[in-house]
Amino acid sequence: MTKRISRQLNSFKYKGEPIKITIGTLLITAFCILLLIIATFTQISFSHFHIPLDAFSFLNNEPTDYEIADHFTRNYRYIPQIPTVFFIIALLGRKFGILAICGYILLGMFFPIFALGGGVTYLFEYGFGYILAFIPAIFFSGTLLKVKTDFFRIILLSTLGVFAIHILGVLYMLFIATLRHAPMDLISSWISSQSGVQILYDILFSIFAIYLGRICRKFLWIIMC
Repeated sequence: MTKRISRQLNSFKYKGEPIKITIGTLLITAFCILLLIIATFTQISFSHFHIPLDAFSFLNNEPTDYEIADHFTRNYRYIPQIPTVFFIIALLGRKFGILAICGYILLGMFFPIFALGGGVTYLFEYGFGYILAFIPAIFFSGTLLKVKTDFFRIILLSTLGVFAIHILGVLYMLFIATLRHAPMDLISSWISSQSGVQILYDILFSIFAIYLGRICRKFLWIIMC
C-alpha cells in the first residue's frame, strides 16, 4: 500500500479530498446507527476466573473442588455498546462518527431505542449521561486516530475514551440523582454496576473494535473508489 493511500485511509479522504455527505455516506452512517441500536439490546454472557475479597478465609474452610471453582468463577453479562461506538469511530472518523451518534440520540427522543426506553423524558434517566458522553469521546478519539494508528495510540485512545465516557456518565448520574434526592446506597449501586469492572471490559473490547473498524474502513475506501 502506497503512502498516499495510507494517508487517505487515515484521514478518510478520497483522491485527496475529504469525503462529502452523499447518499453512500449517509447509508453507511445509518447502518452504524442501526449497529449501535442492536448493540444496545445485545448481551454477551461469559465466565472468567477472579479472586474474591474473601479468598483466603474461604479456602481456610476446606471447600470442595466444585465450591472452589464456583467461588472463583464470575459470570458476567456484557453489553457491547461502548465498543460499538469505538468501531464507529474507526470506521467513519470524527465527523461522520459524531453524525451517527447525534442521529442515534435524535431517534431516541422519539423511539424506544435506548436501553430503558426512549422519549424526551429519557433525558432524566440516570444512564443518559453515558450516551451524551459518546459525542466528546468520538471527537477526542477520532482526532487521535486521524493523526496515527499505531498500537500504543489505539490503547491510549481506548483507555482515555472509555474513562471519559464513564466519568461524564457518572457526573450526569450524580446530577440527576441530586435532582431526585436519591439515597446514597442507590447511587453507589448504580456506579458499581455501570462503571465498575465494566470499564476494564470496555477498554479491552474497544481495542479490538478499533482494529476491526480500521479493517472495514480499508474495504470501505476501496469500494468508494
